[in-house]
Amino acid sequence: MTFRRSVLRIAVENSLAARVRTIAFAAMAIAFLSPSAASAEPPTAVIPKQTIYPGEALDASMLEVVDVTNPDLRDGYVRSLEEIEGKVTKRTLLPGRVILASALREQYAVERGSTIRLVFNNGGLMITAAGSPLQDAAVGELIRVRNIDTGVIVSGTVMADGTIHVVAK
Repeated sequence: MTFRRSVLRIAVENSLAARVRTIAFAAMAIAFLSPSAASAEPPTAVIPKQTIYPGEALDASMLEVVDVTNPDLRDGYVRSLEEIEGKVTKRTLLPGRVILASALREQYAVERGSTIRLVFNNGGLMITAAGSPLQDAAVGELIRVRNIDTGVIVSGTVMADGTIHVVAK
C-alpha cells in the first residue's frame, strides 16, 4: 500500500521549511554583523625573541606576545605567557616562530644520578634511605631509583619536596 501526500500537506511542509531557513539566515546575519563579533580581540601567540636551546627554562624576557595574522595556523601553540610559566624547552625554539605546547615540559624535580631521599610509608612504619634516580622526572611521575646502601632498584613517585615515595610491591 502506498500513501500520497496531499497538496495541502506539501504546501504546509514547504512553508514551514521556508520559515526555518529564514530564521536561520537571520540568526547568522545577526551573529556576523553584531558589534561584539567585530570587537573581539584577535588571537595571540607567544614567540621567542632569540634562539632558545633545549633544557633552558623560559622567562618573560626571552619572549613576546604577538597577534596571530595567519588564519591557517593550527591549534596547539602557546597563546599567553601564563602557559609557559615554570616550563623548560624540549627542543630548540627559533625567533619569530610560534611555540608549540608539545615543545615544553615541566621542570625536573629530581635529576638522574643525584642523591635523594627515599621514603617508604606503610601504616605506622616509615623507612627512609638514600637513593639515586635512574632517570630525570617531574613531580608526580613514577620512576625507578637505586637504593645507594643496598643497590636494590625500587619504583616510586616523585614528590614536590624532592623525595621519592616508594610503592609497595
